[in-house]
Amino acid sequence: MFYFVGAGPGDVGLITVKGRKLLEEADIVIYAGSLVSDKHLQFCKDKCEKYSSASMTLEEVMEVSIKGIKEGKKVVRLHTGDPTIYGAIREQMDYLDNYNIEYEVIPGVSSFTASCSRIKREFTLPDVSQTVIITRIEGRTPVPKDEDLESLARHNASMAIFLSAQSIDKVVEKLKNGYGSDSVPVAVVYKATWEDEKIVLGTLKDIAEKIQKEGIKNFAQILVGRFIEGDYERSLLYNPDFTHGFREGNK
Repeated sequence: MFYFVGAGPGDVGLITVKGRKLLEEADIVIYAGSLVSDKHLQFCKDKCEKYSSASMTLEEVMEVSIKGIKEGKKVVRLHTGDPTIYGAIREQMDYLDNYNIEYEVIPGVSSFTASCSRIKREFTLPDVSQTVIITRIEGRTPVPKDEDLESLARHNASMAIFLSAQSIDKVVEKLKNGYGSDSVPVAVVYKATWEDEKIVLGTLKDIAEKIQKEGIKNFAQILVGRFIEGDYERSLLYNPDFTHGFREGNK
C-alpha cells in the first residue's frame, strides 16, 4: 500500500495521529527533504529505507515506490503541509493508477492555516470576509489567466498566497490594483511553526520593504485582508439572542 501523508507545516507535533502511525510502520519513506523537517524521521523504525525527494524526479520517486510495493513493503510519501495543496500528487496518483497500485491520501495541517494561527487571527469574520482565496503568483509555473492576483483581489476576500515572497514587489503591485488601496493589512509568515519562524506585519504600502529588510525570499506565506486588522461583528453562533437547532435565543 502507498500512502501520501501530510507532515504539517514544520512543527513535528502537527502531523496527524494517523500520519505518525504510518511513519512508524513504514518500510520506505520518501520525504520532501527541502521542506519537511527531518525530525519526523526519528519516528521511523530502524530498518526503514529513507529517501529525500529534493533531488529526485517523478520517475525516480515512482521507481523506488513501485519496487518497494512489489516487494510487499509499506511506502509513505511524506509531503509538507497538506499534500492536496501544491503537492504535485495528482501526477503521482496517475502513475500509481497505471500500475493498479492502491493508495490513500492522509491530510495534514497546511502552512496557510498554520500561518493564520501563528498571527492569532481568523480568516472568516462575519461582516469582513467569508471566503479564503488560496493562490500564488505566476513564475516558472504559470497561473490560469482568470486567476491573476489582481483579479482575485477585487473580491476583497481573505487571501493566502503561496510560493510568492521572492516576487513581493510584483505581488504588492497586483494586490494594490485589485483591492484599490495600499492600506490593506498584510502578514508575511516565514517558516510557520519552525524554530526559526519570523512574522512580519504591515500593509500593502510597506510590506515589501519590511520583508526585504528581513531577507525573506522563500518558505513564506503572504496573508492579505482586513481580517488581520480592523473592526468586525461578533458571530451569530454564540450570540445569546440567536436561535438555532441546539439553543433557544433570548429574542
